[in-house]
Amino acid sequence: MTTLISRDELKAAIDAGTVVVVDALGGDYYAQQHLPGAIPLVESEVAERAAELLPDRDAAIVTYCSNPACGNSEAVARRLARLGYTGVRKYREGIQDWVEAGLPVETGAVTSSPSAR
Repeated sequence: MTTLISRDELKAAIDAGTVVVVDALGGDYYAQQHLPGAIPLVESEVAERAAELLPDRDAAIVTYCSNPACGNSEAVARRLARLGYTGVRKYREGIQDWVEAGLPVETGAVTSSPSAR
């Protein structure tokens, strides 16, 4: 099982800019709301997109999905670990916990594509 991170630890890391947050829900769920700065990456896209989205395999990365019952964050975290990512943790409580705590979220789909950068 992937190492867990608490809400408070994650918020501090986001505020400090020391973590890459990965939304394992993607699609419409991501567009509706996601943690600040999160990038969408679902399990079926990890092998294809991880190197582009997460070039530093030693970076602190946190995956999350909706709540503890959702397995997406664990699935993405395991795939990243198999690809050699060493700093992957999971926010098991997910966006439901984040929102219930009154913490900020962002909305909207990803607007920049690799060719637009």
